[in-house]
Amino acid sequence: MKLAQRVGRVSPSSTLRITAEAKAMVARGVDVIDFASGEPDLDTPLPVKDAGIAAIRSGFTKYTAAGGIDELKQAVIEKLRRDQGLSYDKSQVLISCGAKHSLYNLAQAFIEAGDEVIIPAPYWVSYPDQVLLNDGTPVLVPTEEATGFQLTGALLERHVTARTKAVIVNSPGNPTGAAYDRKTLEGIAEVALRHGLLIISDEIYEKLLYDGLTHVSIASLGPEIQARTIVVNGVSKAYSMTGWRIGYAAGPKDLIAAMTTVQSQSTSNPTSISQKAAVAALNEGAIFIKEMVGEFDQRRRYMVERLNKIQGVQCAMPKGAFYAFPHIGGLIGRHTPDGPLASATALAGYLLKEARIALVPGEAFGAPEYLRFSYATGMQNIVAGLDRIDEAIRRLS
Repeated sequence: MKLAQRVGRVSPSSTLRITAEAKAMVARGVDVIDFASGEPDLDTPLPVKDAGIAAIRSGFTKYTAAGGIDELKQAVIEKLRRDQGLSYDKSQVLISCGAKHSLYNLAQAFIEAGDEVIIPAPYWVSYPDQVLLNDGTPVLVPTEEATGFQLTGALLERHVTARTKAVIVNSPGNPTGAAYDRKTLEGIAEVALRHGLLIISDEIYEKLLYDGLTHVSIASLGPEIQARTIVVNGVSKAYSMTGWRIGYAAGPKDLIAAMTTVQSQSTSNPTSISQKAAVAALNEGAIFIKEMVGEFDQRRRYMVERLNKIQGVQCAMPKGAFYAFPHIGGLIGRHTPDGPLASATALAGYLLKEARIALVPGEAFGAPEYLRFSYATGMQNIVAGLDRIDEAIRRLS
C-alpha cells in the first residue's frame, strides 16, 4: 500500500512511545518507574470532576458548536483578562481537543509549502513534525544552557529569511523548564514586528512556575504584538486534566476563524462534558494550582540536588513546568556490558533495561547530550528511581 509522502517526514511522538513502552512493561509485571510521562500525577480537582458528572446527568452529551461552547470561551476570555491583562472577544477564541490540537489546527490553517517556522531548540517534540506535516520547513535554532535555553531577539534576527512566517515561543518550556523574562520577550517581539512574523506562544505550563516567578505572555506587551500573536494554552497541565482533552487558542479573528473551519472538518467539537469541566477548572481551580506547584517545587529541588550528585551528570534548576533536563555528556563513551554508550538514547535504553527507569532521551528534543526527567510523580518514586539510576551508573566502566 502506498502511503502519503507526508507520513514519511515524521516519527511517532517519542514521549508517548516511551511512556507506552513503560506501561507495557508494567503490565507484564516489571517494576518500572516512569520519569517519561508529561502529565501530573495528582488527580483532577473534585469541583472539575463534579462539573463533568453534572454535565452527564443533565444530558449535556450532544454535539456543541465546532469551535466550543460560549460558556467556555467566556471563561477563557476572563482568564486571559485576569491573568495577562489581555482583551479578546469570542470570535477570537477556539476551543480544541488539547493544546496540541490547537497547534495542529494552526499549522493546517497557516503554514504552506516553502514557509519557514523558527523553533528554538531544545523544543517540544511535536513542533517540527507538525510543521513538516503541513509542508513547511522547521528552522531549528540551538539555544544554550548558559543563557537559560532562551531565544533572544538577536538570535531570532540571524535566522529570519524572506520565507520565515512564524516563530514559536514556549514559556515555561518543555523539556528545559526555561521561563522567559519580559526583556527577552520584548527583544523577540521587536524582531517579529519588524519582519511581520506570527508569534506562536505556547503557554501550557504558565501556572507551573517557582521561586516567585510570574508568567509574562508575549501577547501582553502591547496591542501591536497582540495582533501578531496566537496564544495557545489548555487545562491539561495546570489542572491535571490531560485525559479530558481541552485546549484553546486566542488570537487574530481571521486566523481563529480559519482554524475553526479546519477543526469543523476534522474532529468537530471537543467533548461536551469536558468543556463543562474546563469551565469549572478555569473559574474555580486556583487553590488546586497552588497546592500542586508547592508539591512539584519540593520534588524539583530534591531531584535536581540528587542528579547533581551523580558522576557525569550536571543539572540546572528549572524555573517552570515539571521537568529536569540534565546534561549527561560526561557519561557518553562509558561502557556497559553490551558496549560503550554512544548517545543519550543508548543511555536511556541502558537505564530502562538495567534500572527499570523510563526516560526520554534528548535527541527527541534536539538536545543530544541531555535526558528529560519528569518529576510529575510521587516523591517515593523519585527517591527510589534516583537510587536505581545512581547504582546503575556506578556500574559503568
